[in-house]
Amino acid sequence: MTTEAEALVQVENLRMHFPIVQGILRRQVGAIKAVDGLNFDIFKRETLALAGESGCGKSTTGRLILQLYRATEGRVVFAGQDLTKLSGEPLRRMRPRMQMIFQDPQASLNPRMTVGSIVAEPLQEHGLSGGQTKQQRVEELLDAVGLNPSHANRYPHEFSGGQRQRIGIARALALNPEFIVCDEPIAALDVSIQAQVVNLLEDLQDKLGLTYLFISHDLSMIRHMADRVAIMYLGKIMELGPSDKVYGEPLHPYTQALLSAVPIPNPVQEAERRRTILSGDVPNAANPPSGCPFRTRCPIAVARCADEEPEWRELRTGHHVACHLAE
Repeated sequence: MTTEAEALVQVENLRMHFPIVQGILRRQVGAIKAVDGLNFDIFKRETLALAGESGCGKSTTGRLILQLYRATEGRVVFAGQDLTKLSGEPLRRMRPRMQMIFQDPQASLNPRMTVGSIVAEPLQEHGLSGGQTKQQRVEELLDAVGLNPSHANRYPHEFSGGQRQRIGIARALALNPEFIVCDEPIAALDVSIQAQVVNLLEDLQDKLGLTYLFISHDLSMIRHMADRVAIMYLGKIMELGPSDKVYGEPLHPYTQALLSAVPIPNPVQEAERRRTILSGDVPNAANPPSGCPFRTRCPIAVARCADEEPEWRELRTGHHVACHLAE
């Protein structure tokens, strides 16, 4: 997975700055730099995980790729088409190929619609099937995600959290997409249900040849699921590489700090290992630090970190990092 030809999604210099307005005339006085210059590819049939603390820009990135937000700057190329230049009907025609699974199944499902209607809605919107064919497709989708097709006339509140998330997955699959953004799909679920949903996503990927952008802050689950991992901080990607390399040999101090906070099942190893405790709070995205955005909390920062923004470089094969001191 190294050539441009294999990339399904290419993100180039992607930025999203939300304006800050004040006063009666609502003049812009600044901007929140939610996403600030991202560059990465997502290859066909792979799972790229996007990890980081809450508020670092993970969900915004997912929505920018799907054009639910329009980027301030940059390009998103999907299957050779620059989505940032599409609007109206041309963009609508691309929608079936890329879908999203939302974080909170309770909030993302209409409580006034039956499960069958929720799953069938994308089919109706894009005019892909009607009548008996639509009903048959809904039953197929519910069965594919492990739900009883005879429950199609029930409402979302009659299902558990895990079952509601399966309904959201069925809706995302309705149009046979190639690419799905999974926006923290297990965050609102009990631990016992999380593994079931992740296993379902992996099975569907194998059967249907799906490509995932898996957004999460759960590093243990990411290690189990992802082919490659991108670590994000304050709107920028700090490190990107194969999952085994990022977990086995993390190059960036921020990645090292995050991994040191993940519990180890072995109590002896857990008691002996050293933890990296980060001082201070995450800076304000409206006024990020000069140079390296992580320098205000970095345990190894030097004067150069305040003066120069680190270059995004490939330190090992397929393993990229933005840090002056990474070796």
